[in-house]
Amino acid sequence: MAGIHITDIEAAINWWRQRRPSTDGVSACKEVRVLAEVYALMVYYREHEADEATLPAAARSAWLEWYASTPDAPCIAICSTSQGDDTCKGCGRSFDEVQHWPSMTPAAKRAVWRRITLEAKAWRFNRYAERARRATGEDHPDPRRLDDTPAT
Repeated sequence: MAGIHITDIEAAINWWRQRRPSTDGVSACKEVRVLAEVYALMVYYREHEADEATLPAAARSAWLEWYASTPDAPCIAICSTSQGDDTCKGCGRSFDEVQHWPSMTPAAKRAVWRRITLEAKAWRFNRYAERARRATGEDHPDPRRLDDTPAT
C-alpha cells in the first residue's frame, strides 16, 4: 500500500482551512483537526509518509475529499509510451504507471505526481506548461481540446 506524503496531508489541511475557515480564529473544523493530528504525529515521529491503509477513517475521508479536488492524471495528450518509450515525455509517468493508472490507489497516484513534479523533466513542466494548465486531469484527453484554446 502506498504512503501519503506529509506535504499532501499539509495541502489537505490548508484546503480544508480555506473551505471551512475558523469563525473565531482559534477553532478548526473537524476535517482540519483529524488531519492535523496525523500531521503532528508524522512530525513528532519524523515520518515522511502515512500509511494509506492505516490512516484513521475520519482523516482518510477528509484526505480523500481533498484528493478529489486535485487533477487525477498528469496526462497532456502527448503520450510517448504509445511510441515505445519507457517513460512518457509528456507527463513523466512510466509505461506501467500509464497502463495501470485507472487501478492505482489515490495515494499511489499522488506518489507518482510527487515524483514527476520533483523530477520536472516531463514536457508538462516546461515545453508544454501552458498546455498542462489547460489539462483537466483526465487520463488521455483529446489533444484538440488542449491545443490552441485559451486557458480557462
